[in-house]
Amino acid sequence: MSSRLPLAFSCVGHTFSHLFAPIFFVVALLLEAEFGLSHGEVVSLIVAGNVLFGVAAPLAGWLGDKWSASGMIAIYFMGVGAGMILTGLAQTPFQLMMFLTLTGIFGSIYHPVGFAWLVSQVEKRGTALGINGVFGTIGPSVAALSAGVLTDLISWRAAFMVPGAVVLLVGVVFFVLRQRGIIHDTTIERVPQHKASKREVMRTIMVLAVTMLCTGLIYQTTSAALPKVFSERLGSFAQDGVLGVGAMVALVYVVAAVVQLISGRMCDKYSLKLIYILSFIAQVPVMIFAAQFSGGGLMFAILVMIAANQASLPVENTLIARYAPKDWRALAFGLKFVLAFGVGALGILLEGTIYDLTGGFYWLFIVLACIATVGLAVGLLLPSERNAQPQAAE
Repeated sequence: MSSRLPLAFSCVGHTFSHLFAPIFFVVALLLEAEFGLSHGEVVSLIVAGNVLFGVAAPLAGWLGDKWSASGMIAIYFMGVGAGMILTGLAQTPFQLMMFLTLTGIFGSIYHPVGFAWLVSQVEKRGTALGINGVFGTIGPSVAALSAGVLTDLISWRAAFMVPGAVVLLVGVVFFVLRQRGIIHDTTIERVPQHKASKREVMRTIMVLAVTMLCTGLIYQTTSAALPKVFSERLGSFAQDGVLGVGAMVALVYVVAAVVQLISGRMCDKYSLKLIYILSFIAQVPVMIFAAQFSGGGLMFAILVMIAANQASLPVENTLIARYAPKDWRALAFGLKFVLAFGVGALGILLEGTIYDLTGGFYWLFIVLACIATVGLAVGLLLPSERNAQPQAAE
């Protein structure tokens, strides 16, 4: 139970951390007309929230290391829930931007603190991070599908407020369990610290700084683009409705979740470098393919693209857990998400700008293929090591 409860709440928390942005990108299809803004102007409203979702992560991680990981997670649940409810109540584009930003600030807590809290309490880190990653990947699926259903049945405001209320309720349950001592922090490390030379550590850090930025840019850009791509190129499949678009986005991330679980299990058995490189290799050709096609071919290309991008995440997180000292691990995860979500949030502006300038997605996919190629080239510089057997627990 001591490891299952953290895994359960960490998994649920990971899903919640990926709700507010995908919900926004689906309802953005309606906000263009409601607020009289272009597609690029609408998606820009969430940029500050997504930037702070990453930039504020190191501070959250430091507080988790120095104060309390479980205490920070309780604040995370309640803050994100309240922020989403307020977003649904927004009456102007400025209010919408402010409440999305507030949600992003509280959302920044999860990744550095939740991951560090989890890996300190499990033995098979790759598997645990893979399972946790599945819940993160299905977050956009749940978000897109719920946004489509709630928008069609009620309004776009309900698409934020109903999930926000659920997140807030889970936060209350978590807080009560923490106050009763059922959930707590741990000082016991189940996996011994990996021994590596300073040269190996520095090399890994420098490589990951570039590759994690690449994966973050691709993730952020595609998250913003998918609803619009499906609406324009697969409108007949989506029956030209928000619900249809949301369902197609959900399908993509469900497939990606399965692939991410497989990737996590492979991290405990095979070379982390090999898995990482293969994830980039798979992305480049399908991005070029997606630039030119529509229909079933486009759907297949996007499925492979998103799945391969998500497959890289357990590798990155396992490498961080391996090389970062325990007392600074949450901070290390926080620095990752400065790149993946803070700087990576520029991908949203990239998507909106390219679409407004060109009226389509051809050049966006070409740019993404170039970013994936950079990630592949730099990833080849990772230290060669095999993780054939899981490390023994103390």
